[in-house]
Amino acid sequence: MSVQEVDQKVIMGSRHLERCPFPIPVGWFFVAYSDSLAKGEVRNIQLFDQEWVLFRGESGKPGVTDPFCPHLGAHLGHGGVVVGDNIRCPFHHWEYDAGGWCKKIPYASKMPPITERQPILRTLPVQEKYGLIWAWHHPNMDPPTWDLPEIPDMDSSDYVKPHRKSWPINTAIQELAENGVDFPHLKFLHGNPTIPHAEYRFEDHKYFVNMDHGAQVGESYGPGLNIFRFSRNGVSATMVSYTQPITREQSMMNMSFTHKRYPEGSQEATVAEHIVKHMIGEAEGEDAAGFESVDLVVWNNKKYRARPVLCDGDGPILQYRSWFKKFYVDGDRLNNI
Repeated sequence: MSVQEVDQKVIMGSRHLERCPFPIPVGWFFVAYSDSLAKGEVRNIQLFDQEWVLFRGESGKPGVTDPFCPHLGAHLGHGGVVVGDNIRCPFHHWEYDAGGWCKKIPYASKMPPITERQPILRTLPVQEKYGLIWAWHHPNMDPPTWDLPEIPDMDSSDYVKPHRKSWPINTAIQELAENGVDFPHLKFLHGNPTIPHAEYRFEDHKYFVNMDHGAQVGESYGPGLNIFRFSRNGVSATMVSYTQPITREQSMMNMSFTHKRYPEGSQEATVAEHIVKHMIGEAEGEDAAGFESVDLVVWNNKKYRARPVLCDGDGPILQYRSWFKKFYVDGDRLNNI
């Protein structure tokens, strides 16, 4: 083969590869645990490649706002306080509700007309479900186009209190999510005895997968929420994953693990607890490695291949990338991802 016939885009060297050529995607994303945010608390957070201010009103309603006051630019997270259900700027005590409406200017005889017509502080739509605070991200501030699903495993007293874990990872959220369709890596990276049989489908903002005939069933709702149920001997346990895009090149992977509340010491309880340990690679008597010990090593050091050379045994990598692209604004123009 001559040099002219070589596809240079396929064999491009590492200097030309990017780690994370992605914008921040659209969707519902985890912000904080409900029980970590007290009434009246104000907190600065990093999310969606910028800083935000998280607060909880006295009635219990949470809000996520842009840090800088529309008046003269003071930072609401440094000296700002909660007054009722509003956050008050430390500079001149202008107050804003969780929707970004200016509710009070203490020294104004007449409110600026724009404050009667529209919000003037950027805020994010917020929901509180499963003991988690969620925010909707869209770069153009478009409203939510889907709702968060019900997850009785996280809310019902029939399930044990979820066990939580978090891991900072130096890559973009798409790279983490793509693992969900990379079925061969379960054998070769994790040490599973076989590559699981998998059936999958994509449906609007949702993705569904069934591995090994119901042994592991997963569903995704946009980029920010994944639910996996693992079954064994008639017993199942649930893993809920809710990764945060901190910046374009940093993510925080968060997971909650739970199972039905079985009698203490029962065979069912033992099996359920073993399944949870299996999910994170800590089950006794198993050789399979949990993602913490193997996936993180790969994620933290890999570069993205926009044109991967795939074989017939690979999972639906390209289909998944095409589905994921719909969560990028003008995703059809992002041909390099």
